[in-house]
Amino acid sequence: MIELHKPSPPEYFFKEGCYILEWYNRDDDEAASLVRARVAAGMKTRWHRLAYTEERYVVVSGQGMAELFLDGRVQSFNLAVGDSLRIPVDVPQRITNEGPEELVFMALCSPRFKAENYYDIEDQFSK
Repeated sequence: MIELHKPSPPEYFFKEGCYILEWYNRDDDEAASLVRARVAAGMKTRWHRLAYTEERYVVVSGQGMAELFLDGRVQSFNLAVGDSLRIPVDVPQRITNEGPEELVFMALCSPRFKAENYYDIEDQFSK
């Protein structure tokens, strides 16, 4: 069945350290979810990983830096409007807003994001 789906307001602050507006995340469609994420100027998200879930970011405004823990070390990726980044399953990550305005990006998760697959690992990286 074809069905129109509208974003699920309101936007909320997620413990990761950013604001989330769920554009598409449904129990009856496990394939994918889509959110708009906002990180305030000068802020960064907490180190975290997503079990069973791959993410794809597309930056729509602002600028920032994504850090991923790959091959035993932190690798940094500068992000600007129009850039996209794929984050594999279980890869430790965080994103920092390095600009004077909000960093806004779309995050496509596959399969869909579930809160129980989110793991805060800030303590492992802040030592």
